[in-house]
Amino acid sequence: MLDPVPSARPAGGLAVRCTRALLSPWSRFSLLVAVLLAAAATMLFLEPQRLLATGWPAQLSGGAAAVVLFGVAYGVCTVAFVPRPLLNLAAGALFGSQAGLVAALAGTVLGAGISFGLGRVLGQDALRTLLRGRWLKAADVQLSRHGFRSMLALRLFPGVPFAAANYCAAVSRMGYPPFLMATGLGSVPNTAAYVVAGSEASSPTSPAFLAAMGFIVLTGLGAAVVAWRKRHRLAAE
Repeated sequence: MLDPVPSARPAGGLAVRCTRALLSPWSRFSLLVAVLLAAAATMLFLEPQRLLATGWPAQLSGGAAAVVLFGVAYGVCTVAFVPRPLLNLAAGALFGSQAGLVAALAGTVLGAGISFGLGRVLGQDALRTLLRGRWLKAADVQLSRHGFRSMLALRLFPGVPFAAANYCAAVSRMGYPPFLMATGLGSVPNTAAYVVAGSEASSPTSPAFLAAMGFIVLTGLGAAVVAWRKRHRLAAE
């Protein structure tokens, strides 16, 4: 008697395995790395910060639509690692202190939100498996349990890189609304100083420009001192 012919493997088996492989944590993390590298390469090649500062169309130098457009461009540029101080100076030079601050803060929150979303969707599952060191675990617990106040402190502290704070928060279990609220509030002082400096750049002896530059220098020195003390404390431990 002939043996029964083995049933064919389901046609969807290979597709299911491929889909699982593509959606695995490390595949998504690889995609995140590729996206960030492409964004950084684009920033280095196109130098969008110069376009925002010097190549901005003259007809878009004023009005609500121009402020909105600049805010969107600002957010995209921060995802591409364009330094925020340059963008803040450009916002002040183009729109003045008030409208420039609105555009810069809107762009800051937008860029942070995009980075947080990318990190949460593409990188969290893979990177959380690497949280094994004592300091990494402590930072994760702090952001996960006290997200708003921790992120607020990071934004107020000018020594913490903007992108690093975004992706650290994304890897933690911090919620989206607290992250965005803390980013918006904590970014006000430093952003305002750069925007005012940009708006008053043509009058470097004006009180507003001197006050803004003094604030930038003092906060930068304070950040350097705190970072130096923490480094030596960690070395001692």
